[in-house]
Amino acid sequence: MKKSKRRESLDTLRGLTLVSMIAYHACWDLVYLFGKDWAWYRSDGAYLWQQSICWTFILLSGYCWSLGRQKWKRGLTVFGAGVLISVVTWTVMPESRIFFGVLSLLGSAMLLTIPAEWVLKKLPAVVGLGLNFALFLILRGISGGSVAFGRIAVPQALYANYLTACFGFPPSGFFSTDYFALLPWLFLFWCGYELYRLFPDAGQRDVKLPLITAMGRKSLLIYLLHQPLVYGALTALNFIGIL
Repeated sequence: MKKSKRRESLDTLRGLTLVSMIAYHACWDLVYLFGKDWAWYRSDGAYLWQQSICWTFILLSGYCWSLGRQKWKRGLTVFGAGVLISVVTWTVMPESRIFFGVLSLLGSAMLLTIPAEWVLKKLPAVVGLGLNFALFLILRGISGGSVAFGRIAVPQALYANYLTACFGFPPSGFFSTDYFALLPWLFLFWCGYELYRLFPDAGQRDVKLPLITAMGRKSLLIYLLHQPLVYGALTALNFIGIL
């Protein structure tokens, strides 16, 4: 069987997003771990920066789901990487712990899309995109106790424990420095899935930026390694008095 050609434009976009993420996390380390007083980082502008990164990753992952051949293996690998990050952060840096971060979300979404596809593809792609995006917007505030833009309160009994937190119902006192529950983020992943149905040929024209594109091909490995490397580099700079 002839191996399908990898879409390097998608790798380039993923690589650019990785660079943005690494820069964002370096700033996070400076503010929250090294105590640098940078008011802008707590502003709406920084929030939009953070959201641009996670939206791109989630939409791109949903788009690329249909391009993958070993969907169960990929989903389990990404979910396992998310579990690894949780175990390491809870053990080494509990004050910066991660529970159900973006990798846990992406792995879960990949796996859930396998049985859900028979329903998803029954709807016209435009309808599916609109419906999933509407559900994403309506459920945006669910982890805070309300939906429909704060107009409808969610029963507090649902916010029971860390298991319910995976679905978007974190218990009282819950804390995670990276938290992307299935609700509402699964619906954004499915927006990416519907975008592939609408534009299946997107990214076929190669757009290559040598180092950036290569980073996009190794996105999972870079995601796992970047934070320890960034933290180590900042620690060294702080030790020699540059920070």
